[in-house]
Order: sequence, then C-alpha cells, then structure tokens
Amino acid sequence: MVTSLGPEHPLSSGRTASSRLVRAYQGERQEVTPVWFMRQAGRSLPEYRELRVGTRMLDACLDPAMASEITLQPVRRHKVDAGIFFSDIVVPLKLAGVAVEIVPGKGPVFEQPVRTAADVDRLTAIDPASLGDEVFAPIQEAVRLTIAELGETPLIGFAGAPFTLAAYLVEGGPSKDHIRARTLMHADPEAWARLMAWTADISGAFLRAQVLSGASAAQLFDSWAGSLSLHDYTTHVAPASARALSHVRDLAYEVPQPASAGAEPPIDELVRNVPLVHFGVGTGELLKAMHEVGADTVGVDYRIPLDEASRRLGHVVPVQGNVDPAMLDAPWAVLEAHVRDVLDRGREAPAHVLNLGHGVPPETDPTVLTRVVELVHGWRPE
Repeated sequence: MVTSLGPEHPLSSGRTASSRLVRAYQGERQEVTPVWFMRQAGRSLPEYRELRVGTRMLDACLDPAMASEITLQPVRRHKVDAGIFFSDIVVPLKLAGVAVEIVPGKGPVFEQPVRTAADVDRLTAIDPASLGDEVFAPIQEAVRLTIAELGETPLIGFAGAPFTLAAYLVEGGPSKDHIRARTLMHADPEAWARLMAWTADISGAFLRAQVLSGASAAQLFDSWAGSLSLHDYTTHVAPASARALSHVRDLAYEVPQPASAGAEPPIDELVRNVPLVHFGVGTGELLKAMHEVGADTVGVDYRIPLDEASRRLGHVVPVQGNVDPAMLDAPWAVLEAHVRDVLDRGREAPAHVLNLGHGVPPETDPTVLTRVVELVHGWRPE
C-alpha cells in the first residue's frame, strides 16, 4: 500500500524532488556530486556552542526552535546539499517514557538497563502504536520550522537502527564490544526478538513523524552493527531493521512528467518513494545485507574503499561516504587528495553522495568543512 505525502510536502510540491541529493539517492548520477556531513550540526561550530550554553542535550533536541536553528547552522555556513535533522537516537526512547539522560563526555545513560526477559516485558508494555502526534509534536514542529527556512535544500530525517537502540538499552550506556547485548541475543532469542521488534517500531515511528512533517529523505543509523557477524546480523537484526524501514517504505509522492513533443495533456505522473539510506559503522561485511532490508542507498564508513563497497553491492546501489574523519585535521594537500580519491572511487556506483565515514570530530576547524564542500562542488571526473 502507498501513502501519498500531502501536496505541501517539499517532495510533492517540487521544492526538493529535483535536488542533487534526492536524485542521487534515487540512483541518478549528478554532474555536481552532492555532499553533507554526518554530525555537521554540533560541537565543531562556535555558533552551536554559543546557542547550547546552559541547555542539556535532550532538552535542546526537544526545543523545536533550538533544534531547527541547530539544523540550519551548517547549511548556512558550509552550503551543503542537505540538512540533517538535529536530534539524538535516544530521543524516541525518552518520548516513550524511558528514563535516559545524555551525560557529557560519556553519552546516553539509562536508569534501568534491559537485561532479562522480565526487563523486556516491562519495556515492551509501552505500546509504540500509542505514541501519537501529541508525543512527537516537538519533532514535527522542529521539522516544519526547518523546512520553511531550507527552501529547495532537502532535510534528511534520521533514527537509530533497532540493534543500536537495543544495545544501548541492554548495556545501560555506551559499550566497546556490546557483549551483554550479544549475550542476550543468543541466551534468550525470544526476549531478544521482542526487544528488537519494539525498538524497530519506536525508530520507525520517529522516522515517519519526520518524513510526514517535511523531511525529504530518511537515514537509519546502525552505529554498533559492526560488532556483529554476518550470520548474527541476518538472523537476529536484519528483520528488525526491515521492520523499522517499513514504517516509511510506503510514503510516496507524485512527480509530474513533461508531455512528449506534440502530445496533449494530461501530464503523466511518476510515483516515487521517499529515499531511504542505511548506514553502519564497521559494517563492510554487512553491506549487501543492509541494503536488502529495504534501503535505497547504503552509507559506507571509512574502513573499506568506496569502489570495493560498490563491488560488494553489485555496482547497482547508490552509495554515500566515505571520507575518513581523521583526515579533516591533516594538511590540506593530504585531505584534498583523499577527497578526490573518494570521489574517483565513487564513480563505480550508479550515484554517489559524498559524506564522512562517520561523524565530524568536535575539534574540527569548520572552515575545513566549507573548503571540502567547495572542492566537491567544483570536482569533475577526468
């Protein structure tokens, strides 16, 4: 079943449907390669640090005016091809009533970790379907404020993938190896499956709220999937990731097609889905499986060359990535050569959106990011 976006949506109205980013995500190679950066909104920008003084992270995420302004800051400064909605992957958990706070220097910390079947039962007693518009109202308003300022620049919605959310919940906070989560996966696969279905529906509802409010694409982040074997991913994780994306897979819009020469109206209309991106860290061995959960474009981290990633995807999937964030603090000649190499390797895919292979480090000089955008926009294949 297809759910049509409203006529005022930036995709339906034509504001963003022909943008470089959206067309690249749909597999159409662009003359000018689109570029944006994961974590482009945040600590690397002095205007962000000034705005955030005295405001806790989750409070900032749930303040529509502040979240919108933070989303817009890097678009104004760097002239990137997309805004990425400023939020945090634990926001939908907090909106669902889970006790979580983001501790500076540490990350999300949960008051009650989920480590037993009883813990899973307690958590999943919260029905994701009960989270209506009133719960997501701050998110919807922030998106509306943002797209009103972005004009023809698309906004990307995002959410954490089910495994990453589940791993945080089970560990109770950040972890290097996610061993408790992987233990629960195998020790009690039924409880694990219930937990994954629940996190999938929470993430999916969060994504859907953003897209219906005006986001022109959606990205699912699986920050911790790199700790999994291919077998564990396909058996215990991929079904939940597919379930999360199913919440937005039905969303579509109509693109008017020009009549052929001499033809009379009516103009035919092409129905296209909202483009979906799936990205994981350390997931070079999982790329094909990550695409198969229902993504249109696959994000690639910095650990494998982009042409090799495209080969693993059969050279038929648009890719996003994969500049090494560590290069941002290297001498310009080194960074420039690296970016050009990524752009050259990206030609092996049907389309390419340049990005980092993970997030912008907080100590990054923002003028370097602006210079990278100018380089990418001026680059042409030899």
